[in-house]
Amino acid sequence: MRLRGKTAIVTGGARGIGAAIAEGYAREGASVCVADIEIAAAEDTAKRIGNGSFAFPLDVTRMDSIKAGVAEANARLGGIDILVNNAAIFDMAPWGEITEASYDAIFAVNVKGLVFTLQEVAESMKARGKGGKIINFASQAGRRGEPLVAIYCASKAAVISITQSAGLALIKHGINVNGIAPGVVDTPMWDRVDGLFAKYENLPKGEKKRRVGESVPYGRMGRPEDHVGCAIFLACAESDYVVAQTYNVDGGQWMS
Repeated sequence: MRLRGKTAIVTGGARGIGAAIAEGYAREGASVCVADIEIAAAEDTAKRIGNGSFAFPLDVTRMDSIKAGVAEANARLGGIDILVNNAAIFDMAPWGEITEASYDAIFAVNVKGLVFTLQEVAESMKARGKGGKIINFASQAGRRGEPLVAIYCASKAAVISITQSAGLALIKHGINVNGIAPGVVDTPMWDRVDGLFAKYENLPKGEKKRRVGESVPYGRMGRPEDHVGCAIFLACAESDYVVAQTYNVDGGQWMS
């Protein structure tokens, strides 16, 4: 059990990739704070994974919520060893139809929320003096632009850059900051993504999802559980010499 006795916060941990990672961490011996704005689903996840795990209502767009969540996790877990910044939202539109509201919402969650959750946890790790592991979720969308997904792509490119900067700044405190960039992943979010592509590309519903799944070299879309192994590696001692990297876990869609 590579995470025996460790403690973790997983943001956006109620469903999808976040829930799969929370469950994987618990199997490896960690106690997990499942932090999510959807508290009922987060409580269900925490109850299912067990091992002293619990749920906390977290809105990463609000500093008071971030501070309260980190304080609660520190109090209940006796300190934080691992942070997974997974909370994110998606939207898309043709370039001329991008709205200020959509831009603000995406950057508030995907960038601002990640930055200040990372900052709050990193400060608590520094004060504790035992180092730690921080894992930021980017995306293959952060590796390139896409005509209909400009703002989401920009937000995930920012995550990759922030991972590099924070990784270089925090390793002197024994805190490893790294990232994971998924490709296309079959989660409930992709039903919304598919619906938006159907609208803007004049496709039948389900067609975009079928096409992108077929385009993955591995032969299918990713699944939440496909990301657990990398997340465990980046959280355990085996990755102590890995600093400021973002790993592609995407079935071969992007090489960098």
